[in-house]
Amino acid sequence: MSGIDKGVVTGSDATDGHAKAGHATGIEQARKAAEGLAHSPGFGNEHSSEAVPGALPLGRNSPQRAPLGLYAEQLSGTAFTEPRAHNRRSWLYRIRPSAAHPPFVRIDNGALRGAPFTETVPDPNRLRWDPLPEPAPGTDFLAGLWTLGGNGDATRREGMAVHLYHANSPMTDRVFSDADGELLIVPEHGGLLLRTELGLLAARPGEIALIPRGLRFRVEPLDGTARGYVCENYGRPFALPDLGPIGANGLAAARDFLAPVAAYEDVERPTEVVNKFCGNLWAATYDHSPLDVVAWHGNHVPYVYDLRRFNVIGSISYDHPDPSVFTVLTSPSDTPGLAGVDFVVFAPRWLVGEDTFRPPYFHRNVMSEYMGLIEGAYDAKAEGFVPGGGSLHNMMSAHGPDRETYRRASTAELRPQKIDDGLAFMFETRWPVTVTEQAAGAEHRQRAYDTVWEGIERNFEAPR
Repeated sequence: MSGIDKGVVTGSDATDGHAKAGHATGIEQARKAAEGLAHSPGFGNEHSSEAVPGALPLGRNSPQRAPLGLYAEQLSGTAFTEPRAHNRRSWLYRIRPSAAHPPFVRIDNGALRGAPFTETVPDPNRLRWDPLPEPAPGTDFLAGLWTLGGNGDATRREGMAVHLYHANSPMTDRVFSDADGELLIVPEHGGLLLRTELGLLAARPGEIALIPRGLRFRVEPLDGTARGYVCENYGRPFALPDLGPIGANGLAAARDFLAPVAAYEDVERPTEVVNKFCGNLWAATYDHSPLDVVAWHGNHVPYVYDLRRFNVIGSISYDHPDPSVFTVLTSPSDTPGLAGVDFVVFAPRWLVGEDTFRPPYFHRNVMSEYMGLIEGAYDAKAEGFVPGGGSLHNMMSAHGPDRETYRRASTAELRPQKIDDGLAFMFETRWPVTVTEQAAGAEHRQRAYDTVWEGIERNFEAPR
């Protein structure tokens, strides 16, 4: 994006543009901060923003003295020497350099886990869970993260993890960053205000937020309680998929991804900074808020995206298309066409195929699929798959429409049909997902999941 966006200086209980110590951000303050946020549009753009005029140096990244007494600092999301088209980095101009902090010490991981996942063995069975139970009072986003499973190795920057979250409290005087990977946050119940080093974003159910590797942020619920899903991508950063024969347009448009504008906190009070590093949590107490970036430019930035803006491509003749046509973002691997993880959305769409079984077909897949439901119902499941819940179908596990869905769809009168009563998504990954012990033994796991396929009738009759 060309030019410079001028953001508003913000902070917890900000007065005259600066945050005052001693006050926690509540739901009303979060809602007020989320109203009318300015954005810088365009996925992968070179964004530029300053909260104070003159804070962003022009013509160079690291002048001998940065403007306004700020410190210049580069945040690199890729190696320096990666091709220009893949390189992710941002230059930050901040009140204090990130290097000025005490040592980090290990803290308890809670229900958060990281790869490699070795607590259990990979399970070929089809698995499904109800939503997470209500969190205990005072649970913030970080404390409310609950790992379902994953694959790969965070230390080798390959693979992914599936987490869920439930929260009812803001992260007061606490910020989080993930050195292991980027975080794709999918709200299902309740909105979130994300205060990041680069500015503010709000994500509500039906939207997603993408937090790049290493960026610090704080989460505040907008609606009292919040619940949703998180894909932690250890591998190459998410990118928009190539369109191939689709052409120049379709699927997710780059311009619909919204980055924040600069907004900083000038807060001098103890702040816990929690870092996820090689699967474990480490913390240090700073004497100030590290969300003190006054200006910045670059392409290693967070985004929000409205899933309802996804331009669905589908069949207008016959057959159900492969779910790859619903890919919003992809993390490429070293094998062309084979993703470390894809994020797929089943957005509102028309079904018009003639002589076609219109729900997703029965299949076995070399990829592994974790599915979640944001709202409504999913057209391949008549019962048991509810918003906030999820299912895991590891590689080559047979799955597809349940008994009741098959019965209805195979006998339905085929007229043009609008699917607009649900919003589902999928994290699809090249390796099996190994579940954690807590997920395998969870009370909200549906141990009778296999029964949804019981009673499917034999219809075959050999010709005589």
